[in-house]
Amino acid sequence: MNSIKGKTGVLLINLGTPDSPSVGNVRSYLSQFLNDPRVIDIPWLLRKMLVNLIIVPFRAPKSAKIYKELWTDQGSPLLYYSEKVQKMLDKELGDDYSVHLAMRYKNPSIPSVLEEMKKRNYQKIVVVTMFPQYASASTGSALEAVMDEIKKWWVIPDVKFISQYYDHPLFIEAILDRAGKYNLDDYDHILFSYHGLPVRQVDKVYDSGVCEGHDCESAITEENQYCYKATCFATTRLLAEKLGIDESRYTVCFQSRLDKNWLEPFSDKVVEQKAKEGAKKLLVFSPAFTADCLETIIEIGDEYQEIFEEHGGEKVQLVESLNDHPLWVECLKDLVLNR
Repeated sequence: MNSIKGKTGVLLINLGTPDSPSVGNVRSYLSQFLNDPRVIDIPWLLRKMLVNLIIVPFRAPKSAKIYKELWTDQGSPLLYYSEKVQKMLDKELGDDYSVHLAMRYKNPSIPSVLEEMKKRNYQKIVVVTMFPQYASASTGSALEAVMDEIKKWWVIPDVKFISQYYDHPLFIEAILDRAGKYNLDDYDHILFSYHGLPVRQVDKVYDSGVCEGHDCESAITEENQYCYKATCFATTRLLAEKLGIDESRYTVCFQSRLDKNWLEPFSDKVVEQKAKEGAKKLLVFSPAFTADCLETIIEIGDEYQEIFEEHGGEKVQLVESLNDHPLWVECLKDLVLNR
């Protein structure tokens, strides 16, 4: 009989990654990801046609080449660091807890990991996504996938969901520690680049159906506390205050857009603009990404560097993601124990 390590099971969830950089595995990953109705929130038939007949067939071969650049001897950086954090958190929490890791898309899958957790017969399950700022397309999708599985169980234990922690002191402190290796005075401008979202997705947070006019750039209120735009700006304000940088020295921007109707300003356009204004060195934070991935290493580190050089700039310096930083693990521990 298998022994149960602890009474509480902890489930960490990150976004996911292809199983390999092969075209077939990238196609499978993109298909699962982009067919998620919370990611592309348009009518079912239109989404199926757009994703399966247009986006995935054309994008998979191009994306596979990029993933090959990203891949290391350890495989996908996102999966590698997520697994390291899982092991570190499991050790930190001690014998009364067992920490599991799942990916929203591909492997280890949420259904397979939850099936293992079900067999452990935990008294309590704590679900923590590795997305500090809530968005329906990331956090909401992951939590819904967990609920879709757990609702089938005959015995449902106590379940706690942690949906965001954009302002957690240890999360902020971990980013600041990552930034400590860089002299801010060496840079002409600082970017806080977050993953973009369609404007309609943040609009849906509000009863009025419109995000604009809710002071998202300047304050957190009862109305906007789950607005992704508002929490991105809130994270930035906390970091800027601790770093001692004036508003004129930094820009909040959004990357990885699919069309023009996404949150602005667009990160690539800000990079281009700053180069044209004469900036030679940019420092870029990516506080929505807790593990380095395609969007940080390739998009910011390589593609934005090319854009910057093309328009007269010299260096785009990426501040590394939290990855396996001990303070990041301490943040997750505090969320599990005290949130």
